[in-house]
Amino acid sequence: MLIEGKTIATDLQLLIDILPERLRRALHAVDLDDLIEIVMDLGRVPEARFSEGNILELGEQQVTLEEIHHVVKHMGYFTSDNRAGIPRTLHRISAMRNRQGDIVGLTCRVGKVVTGTVDPIKDIILSGKSVLLLGRPGVGKTSRLREIAKLLSSEEGQKRVVIVDTSNEIAGDGDIPHPAVGRARRIQVQQRERQKETMIEAVQNHTPEVIIVDEIGTEDEALASRTIAERGVILIATAHGHTLENLIKNPMLSDLVGGIQTVTLGDDEARRRASQKTIQERAKKPTFDICIEIRDRYTLAVYPDVAEAVDHLLRGWTLFPEIRKVDSATGTTKVLKTEFEVMPGHIMETEPENFAPPNSYADHPRDDAPLPVGQEEFRVFLYGVSKSYLDRILERLNLHNIRISKNVYDANAVIAIKANARPGSKILKLAEDYEVPVFYAKTNTMPQIQRALREALDADAGAFAGQMRHTPFEDEMEQALREAQEAIDVAQGESIAVELAPRRSYIRRVQHELVEKYGLTSVSIGDEPNRRLKVLPVNAPE
Repeated sequence: MLIEGKTIATDLQLLIDILPERLRRALHAVDLDDLIEIVMDLGRVPEARFSEGNILELGEQQVTLEEIHHVVKHMGYFTSDNRAGIPRTLHRISAMRNRQGDIVGLTCRVGKVVTGTVDPIKDIILSGKSVLLLGRPGVGKTSRLREIAKLLSSEEGQKRVVIVDTSNEIAGDGDIPHPAVGRARRIQVQQRERQKETMIEAVQNHTPEVIIVDEIGTEDEALASRTIAERGVILIATAHGHTLENLIKNPMLSDLVGGIQTVTLGDDEARRRASQKTIQERAKKPTFDICIEIRDRYTLAVYPDVAEAVDHLLRGWTLFPEIRKVDSATGTTKVLKTEFEVMPGHIMETEPENFAPPNSYADHPRDDAPLPVGQEEFRVFLYGVSKSYLDRILERLNLHNIRISKNVYDANAVIAIKANARPGSKILKLAEDYEVPVFYAKTNTMPQIQRALREALDADAGAFAGQMRHTPFEDEMEQALREAQEAIDVAQGESIAVELAPRRSYIRRVQHELVEKYGLTSVSIGDEPNRRLKVLPVNAPE
């Protein structure tokens, strides 16, 4: 199995060995590469659940109480959070109990050592600054913490690292830490409520240079984190919250990024800032120097200065973080930045008709609804497009995985009214900097918006193929790639530059990627709508 070009190691057989015989036989006949967990509920057929949302019933017989006791007898004891594990592995067994406290269900989660997750942010981790990781459940925060511990405690990092392990998820069950954390030491938390005391104890008793904590979730733990940082110890942690903006709004955890206080401005200052007299400002220095949002398995948004980022967000300005994208095939990291300064009104000189400010999308109920099992999120940034029209289209076509993005850099596609996104406009420059394809609707009408959305979905590497009817886009893409391949052959064979036919932004990006795979260089020349690729031979000036 490959993720980000690296291998995943498991001790899966140790987990299978504690299962009843009939479940072991059923699992031996199945490809277990993508296995996530095994579920055993009393009186129900046991299930194996996989990463793509697939569920496989293991036989036809229902789980008995004797089978549940068989599993419990062959593993470690359950702690107060109803979790247990297998010593020196990362597997986690969670219990479900009835009112009498008897175990009536088990969730056997497969623990995996994922390598290569820290490569895109290795320079940040080795910078000697405190780093906060944010992201949705399941995007790999704990896997990154595990690899960060190994990196910092290795000869390359040369740090004294102590892991505060709340539920033994980072370093595994048992008294001996899993080899995946390298030379880092691990202090276990006896009860979840005592994590804050354990964090302080780790600093006082074990002279660490780095403290690693998973899931800071309470006000007391946030205060303990500040105490650690003020003592000069580097803190690497994860916290509850998908984005930096979510964290600012969380009253229990906002102290991690400096906290918020309400300030009343004088009349002159309010006029100078063009704001209300009562505003919110950052209260103190943030606990963490750097914040990294884990958007998905292959995309990271880096805020190199948390204090500055929080200040701008509280003023209602939009940030342009550094985006790091990982090629899932090669494991290489591409860093995307923009030249725009952080400022209000950053996207457009004049707001197009029907344009809704990006911040108005945050509280849309459909954007917070859980995704259907097995579906990936597809984010769309609207520019001059009626949001209500798009909502009606998505509802009518039952496209529940499509969400409206607040920012260009976080989107899979931009849908813009063509008249409002002319060549040289800021929105096109932003989309080009962050390599986000732009799709145009001629007018702000439902048929035109649906057409642009259909092109965006068809263009997304087939990830959403079949959700909307076929368009000529695939034929255009195939023709463009064939043309690029022919230009590559000429550039390599005859050592001359070759210009391609004009193409839209997304197709040009795919052509660029194809040229790079052959070790050549390509540049975009000309203005829209005649912007095109020029393929350069080896060692040719651009």
